[in-house]
Amino acid sequence: MSNSTYFFRIIASHGVIFEGKILTVIFNTIDGQREIQAHHEEMVIAVDLGSLRFQTPDFEWHRYVVGIGTAQVANNRCTVLVDTCERPEDIDRNRAKAALERAKEQLRQKHSIEEYKMSKASLARALTRLKETYKE
Repeated sequence: MSNSTYFFRIIASHGVIFEGKILTVIFNTIDGQREIQAHHEEMVIAVDLGSLRFQTPDFEWHRYVVGIGTAQVANNRCTVLVDTCERPEDIDRNRAKAALERAKEQLRQKHSIEEYKMSKASLARALTRLKETYKE
């Protein structure tokens, strides 16, 4: 791994989560995980629900649970724009379990295709949030 740094920013629907120099970032895409290091080629890529982690110049790793969004890499900068972003230690496990049960119940009911897809997305988010809280 290179020790070169680059500017990184995470923006969620509720505001800027992080801005600063980092060594590397790893996040989920629909094709698997993607790692971005300094001087990466320019691109725009879809970010998928799951874990996002990055390493700061002091070699400390930071983890977040993110929703869907996009990442743009250009001019030795990376910006990740996602609908939700939270630290695993900030997730209320009881609320996440309740959301999981609600999503499961909604899937059992007969709904339109749109409601079914929304329920599946809710289920995936709840499962991801719970999974990430148990990695602490």
